[in-house]
Amino acid sequence: MENQPLLPPISQKIHFWPHLSFRHFNYINPTIGHIRSHGDSASNASSAVEPVPPAFVVRAPGENRKASSITEVLVSHVVNAAIFPFKRVKLLMQNQNAIIESGRLLKPYNGICNCFASTIRNEGLFSLWRGNIALTIGSVSSKVLFLKTLQHAETRKDESSPGDKLAFVGGLLASQLLNYPFLYASTRMATDVKTSSSIMSNRQFHGTFDVFRKTLKSDGIAGPYRGVNIFFVEMCMILAISIGLKPLERHYSRHFQNNDWAKRTVELGFLIFPSMVCYPLDTVNKRMMMSSCGGDVKYKSSVHAIAHIWRSEGVKSFYSGASAGILVAASYKATLLLLVNLVAGIGASTYSFRWKGA
Repeated sequence: MENQPLLPPISQKIHFWPHLSFRHFNYINPTIGHIRSHGDSASNASSAVEPVPPAFVVRAPGENRKASSITEVLVSHVVNAAIFPFKRVKLLMQNQNAIIESGRLLKPYNGICNCFASTIRNEGLFSLWRGNIALTIGSVSSKVLFLKTLQHAETRKDESSPGDKLAFVGGLLASQLLNYPFLYASTRMATDVKTSSSIMSNRQFHGTFDVFRKTLKSDGIAGPYRGVNIFFVEMCMILAISIGLKPLERHYSRHFQNNDWAKRTVELGFLIFPSMVCYPLDTVNKRMMMSSCGGDVKYKSSVHAIAHIWRSEGVKSFYSGASAGILVAASYKATLLLLVNLVAGIGASTYSFRWKGA
């Protein structure tokens, strides 16, 4: 008799939003084993059970849920830390016109390689991770809040509660409101460039705490939340497009189910497409962030920001750094797949060793 797979939790269904992804190796549908019985009596019964690695065993509802959530968060942030250099290059290229206006960058970058080379030459190799700490703090805090909200909703299923969908939306909004100031701090740290490698004093910010201190002093509490409205519009559009394309993605995934390389390419394409459609909104959001704490251009609203960028820089500026954004998505997918396969391989070899030695 084959064990039936458990239904995934709500958090399992949001894999189309990269930094909220929880789809790793916890809900893979394994073949637990087949038991074959011969004869009528229990003494004549024999069984052959196919062992599977512990990492892939489907557990009972609620069993080891906390450890599983911690593992998901850790895996997600190991991947994000590994690809953060690509994120910083994307932010630098996306906001290079604003950085030039502030006088902190002399000329535009000539591509991804030139941006990498200039950053390493002027700031050092480890500067590619500048802003990663703020992003990690905010993302971990928001995911913990989101998971706690979902767990609380599950405990009240039998009571007069609004329902899972309302709890999901409320938890998602609350977690992103908590995460946004840290996303702002990470963006400001990542775009705080040095034009030479000689001195340290030409940095505008000297840490995450310094970003918040200077922003609150100059702009008040609204400073770290500048651009949050266009951020939520972008997020909702990406979710809507991803949900709308889901049947088409399933169709092509089934079509290429025997070709793993083609299947992964299709998944990557459907991951990149919604982000590229909404990329101009992401550019406006980041430029709104850049206007806080002494920014040269103070936008009255997101509409004003769109009009100003359109008039002064042209339509092409809305897609500055888009190639680096595609590289971020590709590196995220590749690193996540590599890490999951590595963990699966270690788990399988460990279990096989224990099984033979038993």
